[in-house]
Amino acid sequence: MSLKLFELVGTDAARPFSPYCWRTRMALAHKGLSAESLPWRFTEKGAISPHGSEKVPVLLHHDKPVIDSWAIANYLEDNFPDQPSLFGGEGGRAMARMLNAWGDIAIVGGLSLLIVADIPKNLGQVDAAYFRQSREARFGKPLEEVQASRETGVVAFRKSLEVMRQTFKTQAYLGGSAPNYADYIVFGGFQWARVVSPFRLLEVDDPVYAWREKLLDAFDGMARKSPGHAV
Repeated sequence: MSLKLFELVGTDAARPFSPYCWRTRMALAHKGLSAESLPWRFTEKGAISPHGSEKVPVLLHHDKPVIDSWAIANYLEDNFPDQPSLFGGEGGRAMARMLNAWGDIAIVGGLSLLIVADIPKNLGQVDAAYFRQSREARFGKPLEEVQASRETGVVAFRKSLEVMRQTFKTQAYLGGSAPNYADYIVFGGFQWARVVSPFRLLEVDDPVYAWREKLLDAFDGMARKSPGHAV
C-alpha cells in the first residue's frame, strides 16, 4: 500500500496543525491505515500544484491525488471497505456531510476568531508574512484586532457547542457508542487550536472537554503525542 499525505506544518515539521489535515489523520487511523507524512508550508504551492491543489490535505494513493478532507474521507471509505467504516452506512455518511459544513462554519470559523493571531508564532518568517497578509485581507483588519475580544468571544463559542452537550447526555460520541468521522470533523478544529495556541477554549467540567480528552487518547494517543499546548 502506498499512501502519502501532504499536511500543513510551520517551523516544526513534526507539528501538523491544519484542522482539515487532522480530520484526515484521524480518518486514516480509524481505518487502520498509515500514510507517509509530507510536511508542507503555506508558501510551498509548487509542491502540490502538480496534483491539482493549492491547499492541503492532499492524499496520494499510488501517486493518485485525492484533494480535500471530505473527498479523502469518502475515498477511504469507498476504497478500503474491509477496514472499519468511517460513517456506519449511507445514512451516517449523509449526516456527516451536514456536520462537515457545521464543522467548517461553527467550529473552524468560530475558533479562528479566538486563535488566528497566535498562528504566525508557529511559522517561519516568509510563511508568517504570507499568512498575515492573506488573513488580514480576508478579515479586513489586523489579526490582533480579530482576536482582541476573545475573552468574551470564547463564552459565545462555548455556548455554540450546546448541541454537542445535549448529544453527550445519551451517547459517548457524536458517532454513537464509538467515534466515527462525525467526531473527527469537529475534533480536527480543537486539535488545530491545541497545536497553535495556549488559549483555553473549554472548562474542564464541560462534557465537550471530556469528549476531546477521549479523542486525544484515541489510537494510542496519536493526537495527544503530537506537539501542542496543554489546554
